Amino acid sequence: MYSAKDDWAGIAPVERVQALVDVLSLLENHQLKLRVFASVIEKSTMQQDQILERSFEAIAHQFDQYLADMWTKHNDPQRGLVICDKASYEQKLQALSSLFKHKGHALGRLRNFAEVPLFLDSKASRLIQLADLIAYWIFRYYQSKDARGFQLIEPAILRRAKQRVGLVASVTPATELALANIQPHKYPFPIPTAFPA
Repeated sequence: MYSAKDDWAGIAPVERVQALVDVLSLLENHQLKLRVFASVIEKSTMQQDQILERSFEAIAHQFDQYLADMWTKHNDPQRGLVICDKASYEQKLQALSSLFKHKGHALGRLRNFAEVPLFLDSKASRLIQLADLIAYWIFRYYQSKDARGFQLIEPAILRRAKQRVGLVASVTPATELALANIQPHKYPFPIPTAFPA
């Protein structure tokens, strides 16, 4: 959307920006009850061969805890599915999921997953497209210090006892300092389109 590729080629920039704002604003819809889980790992903070495992462990653990909380707090015994965009690491994530469920990981064991991760082509699923958009704007926040999309995403990141736990980040002190001093973007996003209730 943002870079006018594929189906978005030829669409005016102002329309593409409005579309991405409108899509990200779905996270505010209380009827949908969407929660964001993400992991950000700056490559210099971890060995390359550990990044995928640590990232999946962080997200899977928080998602599993979220499902456990639904049971203990609301008597709602949900089981979760992890659905990913098709990728070269499909077999590794499925193996990690099975390992985390049966033997555990550094933070415990997965107890509330119905299945190993499933993989879909993002063009076949609107939810995967939404996840791609969320991942892109979290990336832009950390990489380019562009907070516009992140500001729409941040309220939907899972919180527990008012503490943000759905975003697990491993970044350098320099990145933390840069994020603390982000200036407003010279091209702010428009407000979301108001749709009838």
